Amino acid sequence: MTSLFLRTLREDPADAEVPSHRLMVRAGYIRRAAPGGFTWLPLGWLVYRNVEAVVRAEMDAAGFQEVHFPALLPREPFEATGRWVEYGETLFRLQDRRGNDYLLAPTHEEMFTLLVKDLFSSYRDLPVSLYQIQTKYRDEARPRAGLLRGREFVMKDSYSFDIDDQGLQASYDRHREAYISTFTRLGLPFVIVSAMSGAMGGSASEEFLAPLDVGEDTFVRCRSCDYAANVEAVTTPAPAPASTENRPTPQQILTPGATSISRLLENLNGRTDLPDHTPVDGWQGSDTLKNLLLRLDHPEGHSELLAIGLPGDREVDMKRLEAQISPAVATPCGPEEFSEHPQLIKGFIGPALLGSGSATGIRYLVDPRVAAGTVWVSGADRADHHVVGVVAGRDFHPDGFIEAAEITDGDPCPSCGEQLESARGIEIGHIFQLGRKYAEALGLSVTGPDGDQVTVTMGSYGIGVSRAVAAIAEATADDLGLCWPREIAPADVHIVIAAKAGSEQFGIAEQLAADLEAAGLRVLCDDRTDVSVGVKFKDAELIGIPTILVVGRGATAEPPTVEIKDRATSERSDVALSEVVTHLRAVCGVR
Repeated sequence: MTSLFLRTLREDPADAEVPSHRLMVRAGYIRRAAPGGFTWLPLGWLVYRNVEAVVRAEMDAAGFQEVHFPALLPREPFEATGRWVEYGETLFRLQDRRGNDYLLAPTHEEMFTLLVKDLFSSYRDLPVSLYQIQTKYRDEARPRAGLLRGREFVMKDSYSFDIDDQGLQASYDRHREAYISTFTRLGLPFVIVSAMSGAMGGSASEEFLAPLDVGEDTFVRCRSCDYAANVEAVTTPAPAPASTENRPTPQQILTPGATSISRLLENLNGRTDLPDHTPVDGWQGSDTLKNLLLRLDHPEGHSELLAIGLPGDREVDMKRLEAQISPAVATPCGPEEFSEHPQLIKGFIGPALLGSGSATGIRYLVDPRVAAGTVWVSGADRADHHVVGVVAGRDFHPDGFIEAAEITDGDPCPSCGEQLESARGIEIGHIFQLGRKYAEALGLSVTGPDGDQVTVTMGSYGIGVSRAVAAIAEATADDLGLCWPREIAPADVHIVIAAKAGSEQFGIAEQLAADLEAAGLRVLCDDRTDVSVGVKFKDAELIGIPTILVVGRGATAEPPTVEIKDRATSERSDVALSEVVTHLRAVCGVR
């Protein structure tokens, strides 16, 4: 450590929001270079390369072949697939000296597709799966959480190319199994959840999430069956459509100041003049229908208004909404939009003036719970008034359904009907069945068995390699510092010399380090003489190498011993000096 490019810190960096960021900076693994960009220091780069090695080994073992693309890409392929516009402000765009447009790649679907198109022409060439480990760039509006959400990051992205859907499913399953092996080997806890494909396109999609509270993804799982899904992909069990006949006539009522659901319920539950409409157990938020007006801004440059109807006891989940409307961006309507439609009274918007066939022509999408035949209390499009007994399919006709309402603990499972529970997670992998979207856009086809041209079907599979480093840190760290799994740790053994400078222990430690390295172990030796033993111990715990070997007074006693501590469990044992190499070879799994 006297020659290692390392400085540990006692205080947390001011901009660090999550444990992995704080600890990796304090322990000398990374340093901030720019917002969303980090420099890997020697210890950090060792860990990163170990994670990368595991990912590469598992991809190779599954039969996937590695290639490597540039990160600086031309505009034309992304324009052909529409993503030059769809990605919006997320893309880093630039021009060369001749004015030609380029981008820093956020992903490489287009390039993989064109590569296979360039080299393969027959069904006999397929299937093939190619992968790369490459830096990606996305102009995050607010990079945060250290390596978990940056503007520059490293991904392993792989792509499968098959002649038909059956082949795609087989390739998808192979990648899924390879991911399970990869994350198991990395020591990362994970759950596999159904997911949305988003800007990637395609059909079947699953995320691998590390279930950690600092994660930005919310997922749900069933308490009874094996259902698990990202909240964006959860489907709401909807009531079956019911007859709209023989329902009471809607009744308009005065509701002064009831611009919120809570104020509306106060009014409703204080009334006795609604005998035909009042529920037996009183009015609940779930009996009300609130309508929200949003402006959708499309990357092509045009905007439109969208109205969303959902039960009053639910809020709009913006991530769920964004997954449904992507690549458009939603913003709540302000005074300007309401001034263009004066018949819509904010706080009292009803469904009668919404929908493509209504007087406003505003597209109207409703929560699946608002099925035909369901009965609601909603705005009357008149200040201080609501309408009771509004029936979906009779009194209003939405344009369709949208999954935008928040999911709460206790909601019914779409699979078995039992209760769901929510948790947070870090996305560490994502697999997609892309289908033919990119092959069709870029003209990737091969000659089939009958001589006809067949459009190739594709899958896309990503692992966040640099993010996995941070996720492992989050999953394994404790109150003392980092605590790396052995396979990805920067060393196997951290030797702490607990003695004064010039003492016999220094010579013993140096010989031990040489013997251990000769035996195939990776060693970091704290040979510093300008810090106290207490600082050495704190740094060993902070740095997080899985085995700590303490060379102290016992090393010069009779018989000579050293102390070995397991960083993860804090278990300690005294081992005879003559047995240390044999003992640690067994502990570290070195044959």
